[in-house]
Amino acid sequence: MPKRKYQDQTQFAALPCRLAKDGTHEVMLLTSRDTGRWIIPKGWPIKGLKPRQVAALEAYEEAGLRGRMLGAKPVGKFHYAKQIETDAVLCEVRVYLMWVDEQLDDWPEKAVRRTEWFSVEDAAARVDEGALSEIILRLS
Repeated sequence: MPKRKYQDQTQFAALPCRLAKDGTHEVMLLTSRDTGRWIIPKGWPIKGLKPRQVAALEAYEEAGLRGRMLGAKPVGKFHYAKQIETDAVLCEVRVYLMWVDEQLDDWPEKAVRRTEWFSVEDAAARVDEGALSEIILRLS
């Protein structure tokens, strides 16, 4: 039986941030394709790429973001239940901090997602996962 890409149950995510005009941090969230919930860009491991490279690639594909991944280690992790076909798979998501330099005008998933910059507090309040909310709040 071929190995499914989600058998690992570990994903890598980018936490996109920048400085607002008032000097505070802002966080970009995007909507999920299926439910429209506010999330951060994340994806499955890709052979030949380091976890933070996967996170950067997901930030580009899902939100059109270009920037720098800060640090080699994740700034935190959270868990969520991903619905795959008829099953819910518990996934661990390792989060890498991304300093955003620009958002492109066009990107692969632009037609199926909304993106928006939020204050740290507003971003933390909009995500469903409590542990992700705590990671975001560390930026303030």
